[in-house]
Amino acid sequence: IGRIVKLLAGEPDDLRDIALDLDGVPDFNRGVYDIARSIPPGQTMTYGDIAKKLGGVELSRDVGQALGRNPCPIVVPCHRVLAAGQKPGGFSARGGVDTKLKMLAIEGAVVNHTPSLFD
Repeated sequence: IGRIVKLLAGEPDDLRDIALDLDGVPDFNRGVYDIARSIPPGQTMTYGDIAKKLGGVELSRDVGQALGRNPCPIVVPCHRVLAAGQKPGGFSARGGVDTKLKMLAIEGAVVNHTPSLFD
């Protein structure tokens, strides 16, 4: 918990050494989470990037669904995974995309985001 608090305060930590209990998690999702955990703080990948590593860009939607079911947020940094064009895409945690953007800003990641009139 202390390391997560420090990460959210701006201290880089990839948290990769934290063991996860993914018993019952489908193999595809585990593959997505393994790749997401390889993304260093302050950097991002797209759903398509991960999909290509798992077999093809046509798996992008499946990657997004797996990340939406992420049982270990922050430790599995799904906030570092963006949509095409470096746009934020979705985020299922409380606060939605605003939370994702705040977490990425804390880490110093660059995101292509122009708020709408109603943001």
